[in-house]
Amino acid sequence: MKELAWSGGAFLVFAILMRYFLYPRLRKGMDARYNSIREGHENADAARSGARSEVAQYEAAVAAAKVEAAKVVDAARVTLESERNAKIAEANTRINAKREAAQRDAEAAKAAVRGQIESAVSDVVTSAVEAATGKRPDSAAVSRAVADVMSAGAR
Repeated sequence: MKELAWSGGAFLVFAILMRYFLYPRLRKGMDARYNSIREGHENADAARSGARSEVAQYEAAVAAAKVEAAKVVDAARVTLESERNAKIAEANTRINAKREAAQRDAEAAKAAVRGQIESAVSDVVTSAVEAATGKRPDSAAVSRAVADVMSAGAR
């Protein structure tokens, strides 16, 4: 029984110590730990929402940059297209001018050679008629006939 009394007394001493000294300290430590965990969660939630807002701002900035880049690219395309069309028109103008000059030169050369050809054909025809008939034909008639035939062939 003595042991039971000592055990009961020791239990009461430990229970009182626990109730008034150890348990409040333990409870205080647990509350502090709980509060720090809760603050950590709140801070994490705040950081997460802040990160989401920053991501949204970043995406908006990227979208705005893409729009601006598209505008710049479109403006550059329009500028390049207009410059290309201007250069093509300029090249076509030069080509047409050179073509017309070449055609004029060809027509002038053709006209210059035409007289020589008519003279040579007239000589050949005169020689052929003289060889065939034995008489020399009228040079005016031969020239007129050659000119008529050559002008008919030129059409």
